[in-house]
Amino acid sequence: MVDRLRHRGPDGCGVVTRGRVALGHTRLAIMDPAGGAQPLRQGDGDRYVVANGEIYNHAELRRRFAGRHRFATGSDAEVLLPVSEGPAEAGMRQLDGMFSFVVSDGQGLLAARDPLGIKPLYYGRRGDSLRFASEVGALVEEVDAVQIFPPGHCYVEGRGLVPYHHLPRRAGWVRDLAAARRLVRETLAAAVRSHLMADVPVGAFLSGGLDSTLLALLARRELPELHTFAVGLPGSPDLAAAEQAAAVIGSRHHRCELSRDLVAEALEEIVGALESYDAALVRSAVPTWFVARLAAGTTTDAGRRIKVVLTGEGADELFAGYEYLRPLRGAALEDELHRLLTALHHLNLQRVDRMTMAHGLEARVPFLATGVVDRFLRIHPDLKAAAALGREKGLLRMAFDGELPRELLWRPKQEFAQGSSVSALLAGIAAARVSEREWHEAQEAGLPVASREELCYYRILERRLGGRIPAGVIGRWQGPVL
Repeated sequence: MVDRLRHRGPDGCGVVTRGRVALGHTRLAIMDPAGGAQPLRQGDGDRYVVANGEIYNHAELRRRFAGRHRFATGSDAEVLLPVSEGPAEAGMRQLDGMFSFVVSDGQGLLAARDPLGIKPLYYGRRGDSLRFASEVGALVEEVDAVQIFPPGHCYVEGRGLVPYHHLPRRAGWVRDLAAARRLVRETLAAAVRSHLMADVPVGAFLSGGLDSTLLALLARRELPELHTFAVGLPGSPDLAAAEQAAAVIGSRHHRCELSRDLVAEALEEIVGALESYDAALVRSAVPTWFVARLAAGTTTDAGRRIKVVLTGEGADELFAGYEYLRPLRGAALEDELHRLLTALHHLNLQRVDRMTMAHGLEARVPFLATGVVDRFLRIHPDLKAAAALGREKGLLRMAFDGELPRELLWRPKQEFAQGSSVSALLAGIAAARVSEREWHEAQEAGLPVASREELCYYRILERRLGGRIPAGVIGRWQGPVL
């Protein structure tokens, strides 16, 4: 299982076996690269942790537990050992971060996943054996049925899956526009600052759209140097907009022009790494794959590789960025935003995680930090309604009025696959690989695909998973709920 996950951790691996439990980890060294190898051990005892992700408030937690725990490394993951000693739900609520982890003393174990599922986790059983992994491919041959470990839950032996976090609903709505703008500006700036925590260089994806441009702007204010990255077909809108944004922000900008041959050659690898055949997700995964590859292959002037990037996922779900949301107001809009947020873990967040980690690169999503989401959901939904503000994500744009040129701040939203001009290209590649006869045969066989394009991706994923695509783990866009 560890061997199947080496792409996620190219900097090393470790395995420890104690009693009934074996823990394995592949490492992408970001915090304390020299001393933070996992599994991490608690003092001289038999408690160990393996973790994926980042705990952004680890410095605060270190101070809190300094009297009870002697910290041996600078790794943020080490705080999970004392945090997990008390009641599980209370411990998880102390964490500000993106994470999936398992702690064990060789007898029992605690497993947990962050509130929105920014970092992946799957599990399954075979006989009396319970197994966890970050990707489906590591589990599919090891368990009877692969299941998604639900976000915002922990697994406590003897109790099973226990929820520890719920998104706020209809509580303390902020109704004043000026107060909401100030809340958005200050909260996002603080989130970006916290997400720059690293002992390695941090960069940013930059499509030239609102979300990525704002994150790059805020990050550049905190860093002496920021590398930004964009991809697209020649002449695509994203490439031009990203160049303009980078010039305004003052970043060291890198770009990669795609071609039909380049995309067609990489498609098998992309779909296999994505672990999904959903057409919309694959279309957005393609440019993400190439921009991740570009970032992971970039070194600073000091010869240090970029290992962390900021990316703008979550802004559309928090600020009503989708066109179909335009007619919604009040509780109806709030309910739909909640639905979108709770589906992110096996759609856009899966895409970002898989495409970056396939290249040994960690993506961070400041818009989706737990405290950020909770604060933004307390803003009255009518202050997010496009019909009231004249443009989707109007509140987010207004919050940063005057800090970017208007053509960037008010640039119309485009999906990543549209802005990079990849959508039409992929449809043509897939159609050339799947005949009408094969499509009709797939329909007669009842395969869960909606088009020839999806059938192309389905066949690729089937090959990559040894002929077994587990039921229930493929995220699907459910469409507007109006």
